[in-house]
Amino acid sequence: MRILITEDNPKLLIQLDAFFQEQGFSVDLADDGERAQFLLTEYSYDAVIMDLGLPKIEGIDVIKYARKKQITVPILILTARDNWEQKVLGLDAGADDYLTKPFHLEELLARIKALIRRSAGHASSLISAGPIQLDLTKQLVFLDQKELELTAYEYKVLEYLLLNPNKVISKTELTEHIYDQDFDLDSNVIEVFVGRLRKKIDPDNTLKPIETLRGRGYKLSLTQSKDSV
Repeated sequence: MRILITEDNPKLLIQLDAFFQEQGFSVDLADDGERAQFLLTEYSYDAVIMDLGLPKIEGIDVIKYARKKQITVPILILTARDNWEQKVLGLDAGADDYLTKPFHLEELLARIKALIRRSAGHASSLISAGPIQLDLTKQLVFLDQKELELTAYEYKVLEYLLLNPNKVISKTELTEHIYDQDFDLDSNVIEVFVGRLRKKIDPDNTLKPIETLRGRGYKLSLTQSKDSV
């Protein structure tokens, strides 16, 4: 999953960057509203953490700009402004959640994960597709109720495909959502990860869960089960 973190406090920005990278996220950073607005326009994200008190362009205005441009990424406001009027303004501007400083990193992580899965239409942290089950919270994958051993990037590829079922995902899109901006988009590493995944989640080559559409990308074709609320 790829997230954008906007924060004008350098120390906190570095802390959040390190924390989310440790949790397996690809992270882009913006320390002012102008850069945040640019990144939102140029790149696709799975979630955004937005500070309100940003230099150059206020966080509220960045949110309004994103929604005006039909950018539907889930946005969580993270700010020291804790009065209810500011919360209302933020949510009315188009934010999806609100967390005030000081905060616990674990709560922020849980809220971001909840926003991502809900934006993909999942109420539960468990996603099932055929015999495959993925636990978004624990980052575990099961095949016929037996845990699979996946590398970090194999998991990221499967997670993104499961959160976007029956959608054609281009190689570029998949790469951008599991790697940072400076990764070589022409690398064939995605094909390698997909090939390994196929062998692990379909060892008998009977399910054929990941379809390759030549020149277009990949599509997860397994039917997903409805979440339990």
